[in-house]
This record gives sequence, C-alpha cells and structure tokens, in this order.
Amino acid sequence: MTGAFAGDLAAYRSGLRDFLASAELSEWRSRHYSTTEERIAHHALLIGELHRGGWSRYGWPVEAGGLGGDERHRAVLYDELAAAGLPVPTPYLLLETLGPPMVKFAPALAAEYLPSYLRGDEWWGQGFSEPEAGSDLASLRCRARRDGDNYVVDGQKIWTSHGATATRLVCLVRTGTPESRHRGLSMIMIDADTPGVSRRPISLASGDNELAEIFFDNVVVPASRLIGAEGQGWAVAMHLLQYERAMYAWMSAADASRRLRELCAQLDSRVENGGRLPGDALARLGDCHAQLVTLRARSAATVRKLASGDTVGPEASVDKVLLAGAEIALYDLSRDLLGPDFLFARTDEAEEWRSEWWYSRSATILGGSSEIQRTILADHVLGLPKEAAR
Repeated sequence: MTGAFAGDLAAYRSGLRDFLASAELSEWRSRHYSTTEERIAHHALLIGELHRGGWSRYGWPVEAGGLGGDERHRAVLYDELAAAGLPVPTPYLLLETLGPPMVKFAPALAAEYLPSYLRGDEWWGQGFSEPEAGSDLASLRCRARRDGDNYVVDGQKIWTSHGATATRLVCLVRTGTPESRHRGLSMIMIDADTPGVSRRPISLASGDNELAEIFFDNVVVPASRLIGAEGQGWAVAMHLLQYERAMYAWMSAADASRRLRELCAQLDSRVENGGRLPGDALARLGDCHAQLVTLRARSAATVRKLASGDTVGPEASVDKVLLAGAEIALYDLSRDLLGPDFLFARTDEAEEWRSEWWYSRSATILGGSSEIQRTILADHVLGLPKEAAR
C-alpha cells in the first residue's frame, strides 16, 4: 500500500522532521564506536527505528517493502537526519548502491530480500574489485560456471565494502570467456554464510575494518540469484553506478555538513574558553562550506534527474570528483584547526576525527579514482582530444 506522503514531498519532510525531533534517538547522536562492526550493528538499530515509523520506507516501491515515492524522498531522509544531528546509517551507503539495480533487474529478489535490508535486519556487501582488476572491471576473473540450476563460483574479490559483516554479497562475476570482456559478466547475489565463502577483513590505517577480501571456493549459488540475465552484468553495473555517484554523493554531503557544524561547535567552545584559532580559520571554514554547497547543488540536479526516470550518464563523474575534494578539505581542516588535540587527545571526539581523516585519504581512490573520473569527463562529456601517444 502506498504511503500518505508518497506524492507530497513537503509533507514528508515536515512529518519526518517532527518525528526526528520528538523520537528518543539521542543514543545515536555524537556516539563514538571502537570498531566498524560495532558502528554498523548500532546504526542498523537506527534503521529499525526509522522503519517502524515508516519514514525510511519512502523512496522504495511497495513491492519491495517500501511505501512509494522516489529518490527525492531518500534524499530528504538523509538531509533531515544530518540536520537533526544524527548520522546517516552506514548500511545505507550500499543500500543506495545495490537496491536500485535489484529493483530494476531482479524484482523477485528485491521483493524477497530488500524488506529485510529496509528493516535493518541485514545489509549487503559489494564485490566488484579483484587483485588484478580494480578500475578495469572488464578484466574480472572471478568465475561463475553454470551447473544445472546453479552456478559454481570460484575466485577472489578485494576491497569489498561491508564485506566483513554483510549478510549477502552482490558480486560481478565472469560467466563468459576472458576474451568476452564486459560482455561476459553477470551479477549475482551470494549468501555470505554459503559453504566455500571465506572473508578476511582489511584493516585500514585507522585500524577500522571497513573493507574485506573475499574468497570463493566451489561455492554453489542458485541461478535464481542472478540480478539481470546471464551476460547482463555490465548493464547492471552501469545502472548501479548512477546511484553510487548521485545518491552516495548526496548522503555523504549531508553527513559532511553535519560534521562541519560539529567542528564549528568544538571551535566555538575552544574560543569561549580562551583558546585562539589560526588567522585563516574563518576563511578556510567558509571555503569548506562553499565546497559542500557546490557539491549539494550539483548532486541535487543529479538526484532530480534520477527521480524523473532519466538516465544519468558520464556527467555523474562530476559528483564523484566534487565529493572527494569536499571530504578531503573537511578532514584536513579538522586536523589543522583542532591542532595538538587532533593528534594527541584521548577523547572520543578526537578519536572520531582521526579515524575519519584516515578514511578520507581514500576519497580520491575508492569507487573509481579521481584521475579516471576526470578522464571520463574529458572523453565522454567535454569531447577533448586524446593525449598523443609517446
């Protein structure tokens, strides 16, 4: 059944804002987590609270456990969470990436599994990159061999987002010959507890296990778990990238805006207690805010395009480049303005800033490096001439 706010975005925003102001959600505000696993599990409880109120179900089709509406409802949710001083729950990062292609290419799977994700009962990992195939997905080697009503998967994935804790893994695998390149790829969902699946958390410089290495050894997966048809994996991946660029950028900008406000509050407290800030502090804070506003303006146009049903093409790489620059600027700013406290303080606040600073170092790499994004823009948007061979 379609919800009352599916066709009224302003009423949805107003109702959601009232809910976030009145609900007992303080345990998720300014909360520090000692591990990634603890953070994701606790954020999943916040998802459950939002689901019970019906607010997180908007923006998803009724057939998949939603209440109707479109991408703009989800964008409003992330905005209002950040405005209320709440984090955007970590599992939403891959819900935005993996949910839409499942709805489009595998509606039966979406109807069966997406409701559990929307409730916070489970979350998924994204298995694309391999040791010898990062940005060049067409050279993937992890193989899925058809065997009757099943596929048998063998190979390895690396840098798998949420791979250490995910209930299920959505993987891009090779069902054709190596020579078939992107035409021989398929997308499939694999339960993480299937015999033959093993995972090894990858500890980042911050000590957090944000990613994982996944090994598949004769893993049997029902053919009904295909997302799209066999050989359609590249089309599914390209559809997915629209959301990875657009919705991920929007929710990340909302979270970054919340963190900038929190940084300003910390600096205000320091000044009130007699502390001093560098002479260029206000100018740098203003510049960081301007970068976030620029990102949001660009990302808003992309979200509206998705909501209208239009295809978002290579121009979405602009969102990715702007996001990387804004995130690095924010966390470099926290390092510089918090001074010795950033490096040496043993408080939860300082630990959080340090952890986020370390993670922000990957902003220009994860999901396609900034160099690759700029090349996409140069080749497919601006039509610039190719660099001469040397």
